[in-house]
Amino acid sequence: MTAGLCCCALSLVAQNTDSTTTDQPNKSSTATTDLKSDELLPTRISVRIVESHTQDGNRAFDEQSIQIQGVDGRLTPYREIETETSQVDATTVRTTVRTFGRDVNGAKSLIQVTEEEKHTLPGGGTNLQRITFNPNVDGKLQPVQRETVETKMISKDTEETNTTVMLTNINGGLAPAFKTHELRKRDANDTVETEKTTWLPDINGKWQLSEIRQNTETQEAEDRKIEERVFRPDAEGKLGQISRVVSKESESTSGEKRTVVETYSIDAPGTTRDGSLHLVERKTTTGSSSSTGVRATQQRVEQTNPGDPGAGLRVSVLVDGRMVPGPSEEQSTVTIRALDSNGGLGIVSVDTTNADRIPTIQLQQTPPEKP
Repeated sequence: MTAGLCCCALSLVAQNTDSTTTDQPNKSSTATTDLKSDELLPTRISVRIVESHTQDGNRAFDEQSIQIQGVDGRLTPYREIETETSQVDATTVRTTVRTFGRDVNGAKSLIQVTEEEKHTLPGGGTNLQRITFNPNVDGKLQPVQRETVETKMISKDTEETNTTVMLTNINGGLAPAFKTHELRKRDANDTVETEKTTWLPDINGKWQLSEIRQNTETQEAEDRKIEERVFRPDAEGKLGQISRVVSKESESTSGEKRTVVETYSIDAPGTTRDGSLHLVERKTTTGSSSSTGVRATQQRVEQTNPGDPGAGLRVSVLVDGRMVPGPSEEQSTVTIRALDSNGGLGIVSVDTTNADRIPTIQLQQTPPEKP
């Protein structure tokens, strides 16, 4: 669970790396998330995530602290993630992410550093260089991953993105691990088509086709449909479709939002491959808001029963969310129920988040004196 939380934490941090621009006012905010387990899972531990954001002009600093319950029942520091973002000039944004853990003595120790520099090119393209460092046995930082992302417009409605990722090899250096080529095209009828091709190197370093993902997004009034198809080569190198995901989003006249995601795969639990795609999962998410500002969401997950694959889908997970606003903070509660051994939906966990509603702090700076 804690590993998953750390992945979520890194994801949240990554979402903020491109948000800083010049002439930003000074501001700060904090949010705290408490995750509490139900008695059905006594081995799960309590987790608290504290996030803070501070911005000073063209520099931003985000800190995320993860605390877990120790053997004595108290929350102890487990991992800290610090993100510093700065606008170097009109076309360059530099971001540094530092991840800290705890050593055997409980002291704070650096476990990873990621440095990123993004340049905006003439014509709307971008060039991004990202390097990840890990400390070696002597504590010295060594590069373990290098990522290059180049994006450019090849026509008015078509965007091209090329990505190359290098990872450490057996010799301790960096070697190409995979590369992708993505084309994104927008049609006149509000349809966006994306095709992403991935290559992997073979034992001789020659690039081999690994996967093709085709995505089509269609917008009609308030409804949106997204369809993704995945193709991979088989043992003989023949390219074939292995999965299909269809997502439909809609909104009623009352403001209720509904999303249905259906997943089809050639691998169905409890059956052998027959060369056809089968419906293996359906996720239905609904959300609504009341006149008092209370927001309620529910996600219903239906999956195939491996013991009886011919019986169709059955409900396996139910997630209920509720956000209640207050004068000084917002309180959100998420309750997760999952299918147990008796065929019922038992409570797995109840997560509570308290986020402050402190207004943005504007710091007025004294203008320089006239010469």
